[in-house]
Amino acid sequence: MLMRTDPFRELDRLTQQMLRGNGTLAHPAAMPMDAWRDGDTFVVEFDLPGVAADAIDLDVERNVVTVKAERPNRTEDGELIAAERPRGVFSRQLVLGDNLDTDAVSASYETGVLTLRIPVAEHAKPRKIEISTGSTERQAISA
Repeated sequence: MLMRTDPFRELDRLTQQMLRGNGTLAHPAAMPMDAWRDGDTFVVEFDLPGVAADAIDLDVERNVVTVKAERPNRTEDGELIAAERPRGVFSRQLVLGDNLDTDAVSASYETGVLTLRIPVAEHAKPRKIEISTGSTERQAISA
């Protein structure tokens, strides 16, 4: 049997459940994420434990990435002792800058973590520009 000993933890859980609740199509629950830049790639990881890979929908439209996932409600009979894991629909949208190549987004899903890799667009990478002078010599500087 599972016993709770911290009343404040239980109060916090109930408050979060009332404010956030289970996700529905009209009010999807949030999914935690981390994002960072690794060289010429922008990496985003979404936590989706317990979600099947075929229950994840990933769309890119212009510079907006939309991730939707669903963790179904429990169907087994039996007395529920604790229900802290949110269920239902999860959704998250990211607005990406013009410096990322949304045509080359790659995604992988492993151990409950959805990882997106978005390369930096070629036009946003640093490049050399030649400067011409009055003489026939040319110099290159970094931009």
